[in-house]
Amino acid sequence: MFWVMAYRRFVALGDSTTEGLMDLYPDGSFRGWADRLAARLAQDEPDLQYANLAVRGKLARQVAEEQLEPALGLQPDLASVLSGLNDMLRRDCSVLAVIQRLDSIIGSLREAGADVLAFTLPDPVPINPIAKGAALRLRNLNLAVRDLAVKHGAYLVDLEVHAVSSDRRLWHRDRLHANELGHERIALAAAEALGLEGADAGWTTPFADPLDPRSRVSHAVWAGKYLAPWVVRRLRGVSSGDGITAKRPNLEPL
Repeated sequence: MFWVMAYRRFVALGDSTTEGLMDLYPDGSFRGWADRLAARLAQDEPDLQYANLAVRGKLARQVAEEQLEPALGLQPDLASVLSGLNDMLRRDCSVLAVIQRLDSIIGSLREAGADVLAFTLPDPVPINPIAKGAALRLRNLNLAVRDLAVKHGAYLVDLEVHAVSSDRRLWHRDRLHANELGHERIALAAAEALGLEGADAGWTTPFADPLDPRSRVSHAVWAGKYLAPWVVRRLRGVSSGDGITAKRPNLEPL
């Protein structure tokens, strides 16, 4: 039996996935799973206020340093924390340090009285084969996130355990960000984790037809259009989030 949630202040923290990259509104602005979840929450609480502090490219350290304090100041009764992938893509990252950051973020929000949505991340290899180096780090991070959810009494959106989360049809051509359908499924997964009325495990349903293999041409196009610019930014010490501010820094109605 479901019961109606009554969240009035939802604050989302994180990086590009929560900012909503590659899921566009008709005017070209970013939508994303968090906007979609906020719209669902507003069905149960029309006075819902929603802020989204996420900024693309941010590491877990930056989420803790730049987003946690503003989030606490907004006094959310629901917060989401989706972070860590940008760290895991770096060979020199400390998985333990990322776990400690997430522990601090989730713990601080829970101590302030907010319910928290925590996330594991999908296996990146089916999406981007060159991510094999990050896969083990990511698995270790996911194990820790599950423990943190138990430790702090957070809701867990466990994307990793469902193979469909790594289906390329849910991902943008850049092989890094979810596409519109991917964001839709993440929002449905979050709704299920919260136990919202009508939410179920339908988001885990795999596609009926098999994937076509990628061609050599598609790999070459991806490398030139997406991989090369990413490598150049890394070499220059530049982040895609430099100069970008949160799209919804204040609590506002939808």
